Amino acid sequence: MTTQTQAARLMDGTALARRIVEETAERAAALTERTGTAPCLATVLVGEDPASVTYVRMKQNRCRRAGITSRHVALPATTTTDGLVGALRELSADPGVHGILLQHPVGDHIDERAAFEAIAPEKDVDGVTFASFATMSFGLPGFVSCTPGGIMRLLDAYGVDPAGQRAVVVGRSAILGKPAGMLLLARDATVTYCHSRTRDLSAAVREADIVVAAVGRPRLIRGQDIKPGAVVVDAGYNPGNVGDVDFDSAVERASLITPVPGGVGPMTIATLLEQTVTAAGRQLGA
Repeated sequence: MTTQTQAARLMDGTALARRIVEETAERAAALTERTGTAPCLATVLVGEDPASVTYVRMKQNRCRRAGITSRHVALPATTTTDGLVGALRELSADPGVHGILLQHPVGDHIDERAAFEAIAPEKDVDGVTFASFATMSFGLPGFVSCTPGGIMRLLDAYGVDPAGQRAVVVGRSAILGKPAGMLLLARDATVTYCHSRTRDLSAAVREADIVVAAVGRPRLIRGQDIKPGAVVVDAGYNPGNVGDVDFDSAVERASLITPVPGGVGPMTIATLLEQTVTAAGRQLGA
């Protein structure tokens, strides 16, 4: 067990993601050779939020490296829910598109859930639909939410077995916190969800063998609340490259911890690309 004088080992998401993307590129090349069709990911962006534009461009660049073609649909910020739903349904019906990513947030005037549900489940490579959440929850074939899926790959790579462990997920979003808890539960962890209305959050975190911070509040989780030897996964990303965990204090108590950046983020994109190739293989019958 790690003591307060021993710094945690970093969980290097960048290196693991690089290996996954290399393997994905090999799968994509083989699929393209067998079928004559390259896997295709469609990205949809509403408006011109600088962070979202940068993130989509990053995903397109990673697609090229992995042998995945990308199609980008840029919609004006004034796009309505009906307009976005229509665009997503067109992509869902297009046999040349194998995966669809709706970059979020999409704007307060749009019903984001209605937009997500316009994505065909077999093309939901970001794992955002009701169908994907259900398959995750019941352990059925389907696509996982990319960030939670990436977190599980990180835990596996570093030999962390959730079975019998107390896991605390701080955050309850539909595409991060909730599915992260379900994936941990499926691996026999005892899961507690915490959120903005949790009383005495510190007490809950102190009981955790595995902490997943996914609430979007900078440095909310303090080192003094980390159980010595716990595994800390910081899925938060806030301005200034700051996570949801106070890294400098938490690193002195945890046994394993993800850095921000370089931890969960790269794994999210790697999982997206991996699932796109899987979706293409299923749709192409190969």
